[in-house]
This record gives sequence, structure tokens and C-alpha cells, in this order.
Amino acid sequence: MAANQDDAKEMSIITEGQPRSVMLGEFGQPVSTVKRADGTVEYDVFSFRDGYSGGAKAGRALFHGVADVFTLGLWEVIGTPVEAVANGDQMSYKIFYDEHGEVSNIIPLSRDAQKYDRKRTGHAAPQTNQSAENTQKTVGLNQESHSK
Repeated sequence: MAANQDDAKEMSIITEGQPRSVMLGEFGQPVSTVKRADGTVEYDVFSFRDGYSGGAKAGRALFHGVADVFTLGLWEVIGTPVEAVANGDQMSYKIFYDEHGEVSNIIPLSRDAQKYDRKRTGHAAPQTNQSAENTQKTVGLNQESHSK
């Protein structure tokens, strides 16, 4: 299980000014995209699992293999649930773009993404007036779609 887990993502690219194409290249297709009236992308919501580097996965797989041999397979009782839980962080972000298609605002949505953002910046991500308005707009859209 350790060797087949998701690869680590390059999280440092989530910065203002990055082109949308860089976000798509690293994180794949967003789970949702909202466009402006002129057809440009207003924001994407990305959701992905931030896994482990190749070396970390190989080391964990080697450890589990050795532990299996020394315990005559009994390690599987412990190792399998450990690997099921230790499978990376679930990251979800709402990423807003300016009219040029560059990142203008980043809102971490998942708990893991918020924790990563606090560690990276040293404090909780402030919600700017723009992001508060965009979040309210999104909530309003979601409420409209649920009421139909």
C-alpha cells in the first residue's frame, strides 16, 4: 500500500501571480470551475490528495516488507490499517484568477489545506473583502441550485 500511494504535489506553486495553466499542470482538472460573463475563469476549486515523495514511499514499503518477514506476516495486522490512515493530506482550495488568468486569491477549504497554509504563512489565512464576497456569492449559488 505504501508504494502505491499518491505522489507529493508541489504545494509552493499556490501563490498569487501564478498562471492558471501552472495550477492545472500540477493539480489536474478542477472539481468545479466558475466563469465570468465574458467567458474568462473566475475561480477553480481543486481537491486532491497530497501524497509522499518517491523516496518516502520506497522507505515505508521497505520497512513494511522487512517487518512482515520478521513477524512472519503478523505485521500486516498493524501495517495495513496504518497505511490506510497515513495516505497523505486531503487538500481543497478555491483559487481565484484575475482577468489575465493569474492567481489573485487563494482560499484553503479543507482542514489539511488550512493547516498547511498556517504553517506556510505563520498565521491563519485572512479572508479579504474580495474573498468574503466571492464566498458569499458561491454560497448563494449553492443555495439557489439546492432550492430548484
